[in-house]
Amino acid sequence: MTSSDDGGYVHDPSTFDEEGQPRETTDDGDETADWVDEPVHPEAADREFDWRGWTLVAVIVFAFIVAPGIILLWPPATDYLFALIVLPLVPAVLLAVTAVWATTRP
Repeated sequence: MTSSDDGGYVHDPSTFDEEGQPRETTDDGDETADWVDEPVHPEAADREFDWRGWTLVAVIVFAFIVAPGIILLWPPATDYLFALIVLPLVPAVLLAVTAVWATTRP
């Protein structure tokens, strides 16, 4: 049995530099570790609490205050499954999608 047969890790010394650190390469084999030499400081990036942040705050208020109030005030004659599973699912999905949208920058 050879190391190529078992599908496990095979050590390749050419993928490491002189200091023993792994080299960052693309699929073509070009080194792409240029960003490590001069990384951007987090305070230098354009990150401010703008309309995306306030949209996220509004969805959080809706998901944690308004939606539970609606569930509590929902008429008891409606289906139990709908009131306890579907109604909480809507603000949860809305909050998840909005959080990902608000925190990713183009």
